[in-house]
Amino acid sequence: MRDDGGETVSLKLARTYEADADDVWDALTNPERLPRWFYPISGDLRIGGSFQFEGNAGGEIRQCDRPTRLQVTFGGPDSVVEVGLSESGAETTVELTHTVPLAMAGSGAGALFVGPGWDGALLGLGIHLRGEAVGDPLEAANSPEVVGFNRGSIDRWVEAIDSSGTATAEEIAGAREVAVARYTVVP
Repeated sequence: MRDDGGETVSLKLARTYEADADDVWDALTNPERLPRWFYPISGDLRIGGSFQFEGNAGGEIRQCDRPTRLQVTFGGPDSVVEVGLSESGAETTVELTHTVPLAMAGSGAGALFVGPGWDGALLGLGIHLRGEAVGDPLEAANSPEVVGFNRGSIDRWVEAIDSSGTATAEEIAGAREVAVARYTVVP
C-alpha cells in the first residue's frame, strides 16, 4: 500500500502464535534456530552489523530491541523490514512490515513480489514454534501443501491490492504472473 507521501509501498502481515515473546524473539533472531524454519544466516549480528541469508537477501541490522522490535534492511538499503512483537497472555503477535520505494515496487502490485514469501515464512515460523520439525525449509517450501498455501496467499494479495486502488488491473496481472512463477512452480 502507498503511504501518505505516495513515495513508498508497504505491506503488513500480522500473525499470532501460542508462544511467549521471548521464545518468538529467539526463533526470529537466533542463528541456530533460523535455519529450522527460514534460512541459514551469517554475518555480524548486532546493531550496525550486516547479515546474509543463505540463498536469499542480506542487509544491515538497524534496530534490535529485545523482545519487541527488529528493523533491518533487506536486499538493499531502501528495502526495510520491521518486525514488532506484542505479548498478550500466552500468545505473541508478530507484525511484519516491508517497505520499499515506489520506484522499486512499481505500484501497490509490487506487494506480490514479496508478500506471499513473507506469508510462507510466517507459516514456517508457526510450525517451528509449535515444535513441529520443518526439515529443510527449502524442501518444505516446495511441498504440495505449501505450494497450495502460496496459491491462496497470492489470491488474497491480489484481492487486497485490487481493493486498495494502488495498482491498475494490468499491473496486478503482471505482478500476479511473477508471484505464481516464484511461489508455485517447483524447481
